[in-house]
Amino acid sequence: MRELVERSMGGGVGRGRTVTVNLAESPLGWLRSRGLVDLRQFEAGERLRADYETASLGPRVTMRWAARVDGGGGEGLDPTMAQIAAKRRFDAATAAAGAGLADILWRVVCAGEGMPVAEKALGWPARAGRLVLTFALDRIADHYGLP
Repeated sequence: MRELVERSMGGGVGRGRTVTVNLAESPLGWLRSRGLVDLRQFEAGERLRADYETASLGPRVTMRWAARVDGGGGEGLDPTMAQIAAKRRFDAATAAAGAGLADILWRVVCAGEGMPVAEKALGWPARAGRLVLTFALDRIADHYGLP
């Protein structure tokens, strides 16, 4: 299934470029497309993933090319401050989920592991992960104040 949306990448308003993203490609998007997580839970997971990526918490395979050598750049927070703020939001959200629930959140939402892989890595029985993931997503949705 394909669920294509346009996303703005980088820059401020009117800056940067837009790309087409298939939301169904992520494990969380896959769960959403099959009705296994609701819209509120999906949005909470996407916020967490956005903070994870902005904080640059994932592994890098190449150098960061975002800094411009000509001194230009977008308005708003400088990249370092934006990264620090995102790290704080990520830490607060995972703390709100709780120690037992943060593991499944990180594996499925941030690392992009499929549910069977995450369940096996955590030593959980098959089909237990989705239930725990929905609890975790509900907690971070409350944390983010989503309706």
